[in-house]
Amino acid sequence: MNQVISPYLILKTDNGQRQLSLTDGNCWTVGRGDDNQFVVKDRCISRNHAMIQYTDAGDHYLIDLGSSNGTFVNGRRVSIPVTVHDGDTITFGQTEFEFHCPRASDDALGLDPEGTLDGTVTSILHLRKLMSVMVVDMRNFTILTRQTNENLLSEVMSTWFRNAGAIIRNRGSWVDKYIGDALMALWFHNGETVTKQEMMNILLALDDLNQMTRELSQQYPLPFELKIGAGVNTGHAMIGNAGSGDQPDYTALGDTVNAAFRLEAITKELNAEIAIGSSTYRYLAPLLGKHRVFKECSVELKGYDVPAIVHATNFGPLNAFLQLANTGSATQIIESQPQTNLLEKS
Repeated sequence: MNQVISPYLILKTDNGQRQLSLTDGNCWTVGRGDDNQFVVKDRCISRNHAMIQYTDAGDHYLIDLGSSNGTFVNGRRVSIPVTVHDGDTITFGQTEFEFHCPRASDDALGLDPEGTLDGTVTSILHLRKLMSVMVVDMRNFTILTRQTNENLLSEVMSTWFRNAGAIIRNRGSWVDKYIGDALMALWFHNGETVTKQEMMNILLALDDLNQMTRELSQQYPLPFELKIGAGVNTGHAMIGNAGSGDQPDYTALGDTVNAAFRLEAITKELNAEIAIGSSTYRYLAPLLGKHRVFKECSVELKGYDVPAIVHATNFGPLNAFLQLANTGSATQIIESQPQTNLLEKS
């Protein structure tokens, strides 16, 4: 029988190379913080920068955890989980690694007849993170499908999804799921805080998505103007593989995610276009300052036993605030502008 060769990383430094073994578990995190398996003291690396996950199919996935300066594989930035292969170069911030996973044979890997490593199964839940979850849904999609040619509808939705993905990436996130006529995007936050810039990126993404959707309506002969609704929720959720060994599906799981979908759904009852959770609003309030952009509501969310406090608005008031913000820094707006009720402009 061939000798078992464990996968490993080679850390390249000015003083030479250091080998880091990927053993003892199936999940390894990289970051500046001391709570990571691999601690790298590089100012360009985030506290919790990225994660390498071994699956029961024998693959190693690299997952960026919302790092500030990005994770790169062979020089290309990755925004969604990707498989890494023997010899790939991985760059975190300005620190470079080589990934090695020699595969002499199935015997060398210790594969059992079912193809799993020593018969173990990858854990479903892997890492708990503070994140903001955005769910965006196309309004009146069922009516649209009945009144629109299938070829035209396919082209419109393909264009919308493609443009939406680009917008989300440009605002520091990535689309985790495309679900029918909806999408789910995630913003990972470092540590236990959410910065004003991160909240601004979420607002800008919402505004960009609305503007793109309106412009798309002008490009195609549609029976009515396309409109979207959105829900945003902030809290802790688990990042893990909810799929099978041969079809891994890395996603966020938990109540924070579920509530984001419920918030989007409740917008129709509130006659609003955007609804955010109370925790999201708490992080957003310092950015809004004295501007009244959202209206507080007590609502019954499906599946929850007690009423929830949500904050709702439309794209008009949001755009009005962002137009004000565009005239100077968010700090200047908060400190210098008089109190305004932007809801009156919807």
